[in-house]
Amino acid sequence: MTGGNGIFKDLTPRFVFVLFISTIGPLLFGYHLAELNAPQDVITCVRKSIGTSAWTRVRTHFRSREAESLLPQCIPMDPGQFGLVSSIFTLGGLVGALMAGPVSAKQGRLRAMIFNTSFYVVGAVIEALAPNLSTMVIGRVISGLGAGASLVVVPIWISETAPPGAKGFWGAGTQIMTNVGILIAQVLGFFLSRGSLWRFILLAAGMIAFLQAIGLLVGGQESPKWLAENGRGPEAKRALRRLRGHTADIDEEIHGWGSHDSAQDLDDERVALMGSEDTGVNKQGDSLGDALQEGLHQVKSTSKAAAQDALGVFAVLQDANSRPAIIAVMGVMLAQQLCGINSIVMYGVSLLAGLLESNSALLNILVAVLNIFVTTAAAPLPDKIGRKACLIISIAGMGTNSILLGIGIMKQIPLLSAIAVLLFVASFGIGLGPVPFILSSELVGPEAVGATQSWALAANWVSTFAVAQFFPLVNANLPAGHVYFIFAGFALFFGIFVAWRVPETRGNGNADEVWGRGKVVARQD
Repeated sequence: MTGGNGIFKDLTPRFVFVLFISTIGPLLFGYHLAELNAPQDVITCVRKSIGTSAWTRVRTHFRSREAESLLPQCIPMDPGQFGLVSSIFTLGGLVGALMAGPVSAKQGRLRAMIFNTSFYVVGAVIEALAPNLSTMVIGRVISGLGAGASLVVVPIWISETAPPGAKGFWGAGTQIMTNVGILIAQVLGFFLSRGSLWRFILLAAGMIAFLQAIGLLVGGQESPKWLAENGRGPEAKRALRRLRGHTADIDEEIHGWGSHDSAQDLDDERVALMGSEDTGVNKQGDSLGDALQEGLHQVKSTSKAAAQDALGVFAVLQDANSRPAIIAVMGVMLAQQLCGINSIVMYGVSLLAGLLESNSALLNILVAVLNIFVTTAAAPLPDKIGRKACLIISIAGMGTNSILLGIGIMKQIPLLSAIAVLLFVASFGIGLGPVPFILSSELVGPEAVGATQSWALAANWVSTFAVAQFFPLVNANLPAGHVYFIFAGFALFFGIFVAWRVPETRGNGNADEVWGRGKVVARQD
């Protein structure tokens, strides 16, 4: 094993490269989430440019090309129609997420990621070439399919390939790359939101996806655990060697791999994994064989128990132990969206345009940078002060700054509005950003994890759709800034909900300890 602390233990350039290529999927999710933000007024024919006179030369340079274009310079939309274009992406995401699990389980994580790039490429091209509203909607749905699938498959791949003891740290790469995608979209929007150039913002996502497809085809890596679970032991061992390096001790990690369909599968894999390799593997053959033999019956029995006891998405609602967890997880997922983060990510530029003029696009770039910084810096907090504390601090911060932002917009105070937006996003990164995805697997036992994650996923995508669809309508029909008082009300409600219904999971070994059941209760007696 390589030296260093637990986070960088067994870290190799090969793993870092494949991790980067794989997480371009979540990057494109963030990109599509924010791609319509800066150019909204240009796309909908409200303005010809969001820029200032400093960009006159750029606009003039492309003016003749725009005149010759076969596509319209803009697509007239009212707030409701634009909300549909924005929100339909999330419905595609929900469908893609539900499809991705079975596909990746049957075809493999790598094949699923490669196939998924086709949605991103096709969706982006259709969006960029859209001559009307309906075509734009179709493109957004297809892009959403890719986004939803990415947010399911990539975290699974990371969990199955990251070095043991550092899965949580590397798992944060999904959220960080999502924020990087948002930043890229905001930067391109700042420079290209004028005339017909907004189409290049949408097309850029397809170009990135095409490069990802090449990277996955040339240098991608199937999950060793998936290979082992599908009876491809020798390939699994070689894949793990490439990810960990030829000097790493992989015995324990192989011993901890997942379940198989039968004892014969386990026996076959054990024999295959004990096969020789050229790079010092024979020296480890005996210990590897002993480790697998020792764990054979334990893994087999655990696999059968898990398969027999696994709860479906409706059965889990009837399970008395799981029902409180479902309520808690869905509530936190709803809080993540209904406290208003995507009102800034998806509509921040046009929302603040009248108050900050051209600086609203620049502010959104700063917001994206801050989001990346806070998400990275706050990653250790849930393990230090607890998940529940992070959530309460986050919700309180978002609620307070929602009020300040509403006042800033209502009273036309640019500085207050800008500060409130930055603190609003920073508060999100502390808790509501990362913690909901952690809780899904910590509040229930292994038999209910899959079903719980399905309900969490549904709550997240549906609430994202609600904000994306109805925010433009509500904002247009209320006095300026008043919509953020609604978000403040949601923050108050969900703050009380978290304090009342969400238990702390830090330091607890399993769901029974979290909820005070079983042995924990016995010890207290």
